[in-house]
Amino acid sequence: MALDELRERIDAVDDQMAKLFAERMALAAEVGKEKNKTGAPIENTAREKEILNRVVSDMPEDIKLYAKQVFGILFDTSKAYQSGFVDLKSHIKEEIAQALIDGWQKFPASAVVACQGVLGAYSSIAADKLFSISNHMYFKDFEGVFNAVERGMCEFGVLPIENSLVGSVNAVYDLMARHKFYIAKSVKLSVKHYLLANAGTRLSDVKEIFSHEQAFGQCAKFLQTLKDVKLTPCENTAIAAKRLAESGRRDAACIASRECAGYYGLSVLQPNIQDNDNNYTRFIAISKKFKAYENAGKISIMVNLPHQAGSLNRVLNKFSALSLNLTKIESRPIPNSAFEFSFYFDFDAKIQNVEVQNLLSELERTSDRFVFLGSYEED
Repeated sequence: MALDELRERIDAVDDQMAKLFAERMALAAEVGKEKNKTGAPIENTAREKEILNRVVSDMPEDIKLYAKQVFGILFDTSKAYQSGFVDLKSHIKEEIAQALIDGWQKFPASAVVACQGVLGAYSSIAADKLFSISNHMYFKDFEGVFNAVERGMCEFGVLPIENSLVGSVNAVYDLMARHKFYIAKSVKLSVKHYLLANAGTRLSDVKEIFSHEQAFGQCAKFLQTLKDVKLTPCENTAIAAKRLAESGRRDAACIASRECAGYYGLSVLQPNIQDNDNNYTRFIAISKKFKAYENAGKISIMVNLPHQAGSLNRVLNKFSALSLNLTKIESRPIPNSAFEFSFYFDFDAKIQNVEVQNLLSELERTSDRFVFLGSYEED
């Protein structure tokens, strides 16, 4: 049979399938309405398995797995469509409803903000970008920032959540889940490293450099050009700059941000010494109370999925069926479990969308663990 003739026959089959699909989706809508009346869940795994076993029973063996894929997508598409007719109940939906009742809020222009580190740390630079006017409180570690917000010392904390080179800051995700915090806003900060020194210091004078270990790694190529220079790690780059300034030494330097030069009266020996110019760290403003902020168009969640074939694919199909753009998906092994993973998802969506609320509700009801991390604007 000629290729053109085969294609004509496929077109005819596709036309039949399209009519049957429209008929099936109309029935799915009726099912959704009935489920809304009875409170039955959208997800019915036993029913899906029963359908799949029936439809593939007489198929040739070599196409059964392909049929499973097709019907899996069909089930997910049908459930996504059903969700528009069902009012799913869940804790997250109640939280969103309350936030919307309270009304849309403008993100504040000024705030007292908890940051990790000292003046000049990248967290403090990010805070200045997130808030037009910010009064900083500094803490030694991430947990100190969370505790400050939890105790009401300030409304917001600013923390790194992800780096373009090394991935997520898992300690911050863990603290958000443990303390039940929300992302209120986020900003991407370009990380540029400068070699700074006290006035009068020349590059040839430098025998020791202070900085954070990660900054040393990100400036490895530049550091290899220096001879007989000791690298001394510090808690962070801003502390390195502060330590150098207080020492008054003219045989030492530090790797820190350009802002640290102004804060601590240091001179720039060499600008932009990082190996990779495409180095960004994403910072978030965290808050204890979930609010509906204007212009919020990104949602972040954390979901634990079982170690089963297709578990991730089923979740991804839910996003695809609603045409939601996933901007991040990252996995992390769950401690003390056998091959089970937590997944971080960021996606573009509005929380006032009922289908999005139902998706979150469904994930909360069907996942081993679900954490809503926030709905927010990203600069």
